[in-house]
Amino acid sequence: MSIKAVFFDIDGTLVSFKTHKMPQSTIDALNKLQTAGIRIFIASGRHISTINNLGDQKFDGMITINGGMTIVDGKIIDEHTIPNNEIESIVDYMQTERNFPCCFVEDSGVYINHTNHDTDVIFDMINFPSPASVDMNNLTKARVYQLIAFFRPEEEPTIMRSLPNCRSARWHELFTDIVPNNVSKVTGIEAIAKHYGFNRNEIATFGDGGNDIEMLQWAEMGIAMGNADENVKNHARYVTTAIDDDGIWNAVNNWILK
Repeated sequence: MSIKAVFFDIDGTLVSFKTHKMPQSTIDALNKLQTAGIRIFIASGRHISTINNLGDQKFDGMITINGGMTIVDGKIIDEHTIPNNEIESIVDYMQTERNFPCCFVEDSGVYINHTNHDTDVIFDMINFPSPASVDMNNLTKARVYQLIAFFRPEEEPTIMRSLPNCRSARWHELFTDIVPNNVSKVTGIEAIAKHYGFNRNEIATFGDGGNDIEMLQWAEMGIAMGNADENVKNHARYVTTAIDDDGIWNAVNNWILK
């Protein structure tokens, strides 16, 4: 099997939760892939405006917002938004039932209704830029690609009833990414594969979170980080060492460029 393209999650995969930076071994691995003629791509839940932790590393394209927006050469080649009537529905729920913190991810940026201790914990953990505040009454006509909703797993069944055409892509107990049904990082990978002419067996993926499971299952070479939880590891074909234990470097040399 000859790999022609590799897709990487950011937080916990390329970037350490401890340092908020890419380990030098990861940078070396990325450069080694590029020297070998292999294209490298981002596959992240982040909006492009919040990708602030990759230094000057160059990538061939980006899947952002968990597949909501895919960008190659500075151009959007694929995008998916949450229906406006469902944004109206969840805004009504927050105004009448429970006003949990929620980020609204639009094409122009990320906005939040309010913050609390949970948002502070997560934004600090992933070094996430503090979103601008927004009046939710102004959101009903916006193009919203994703919600970053701060509620617990046990609340999910009740709250998600307001979003019947969306699904939860949770990777932390404090919050979940909410995206349109049938949209995931695989959606963006397939768009890029079509754009470049890659076959499925020529693609490798790296991830560590619940929102990476689909792409780890989809790829011929799906690689979970050693710091991923057991459920994520169980959905990957390979498991490398942790990010802070040269996980990307080890996988690139042991399996991709062997």
